[in-house]
Amino acid sequence: MAFKGFHKYYISVTQLDYVENKESVQITSRIFIDDFEKVLRERYDDNIELAVKDEKASVNGYVEKYLKDKIKIKINGHDASMVFIGKEYDNDIMLCYIEIQHVKKINSIEITNQVLFDLFEDQQNMIKTKIYSKQKGFLLNKSDQTAMLKFN
Repeated sequence: MAFKGFHKYYISVTQLDYVENKESVQITSRIFIDDFEKVLRERYDDNIELAVKDEKASVNGYVEKYLKDKIKIKINGHDASMVFIGKEYDNDIMLCYIEIQHVKKINSIEITNQVLFDLFEDQQNMIKTKIYSKQKGFLLNKSDQTAMLKFN
């Protein structure tokens, strides 16, 4: 029996590391370029093209706006202020870099990741964390969008 049809998996992977000596939470989000391009076109500008030589200057602003709208982090019960550092492309993946500065201690962290939930019903967002040398992983989906960790 021949395999008929192709099922595409909709997944992003976000790595969140607490760098204690820099008082910084460093976040790297890996998202398929074609999926992200599609959501940016639907939300902001239907002429957007990602990973092209003459990429529009407005793209970084749209990427930052979308990510800050869809990724929310609370540290010790307070909303964290995220700084968009930039992005780069690696084959068919867009890597986005975000930082949360001035984090002296983490007692608890709540991570909500709704990236591409507005576009794909079966989107899944994997979260990997490394905080105080402890590694954890979570798989978020449209019905379970938030992960919570406590350190005592």
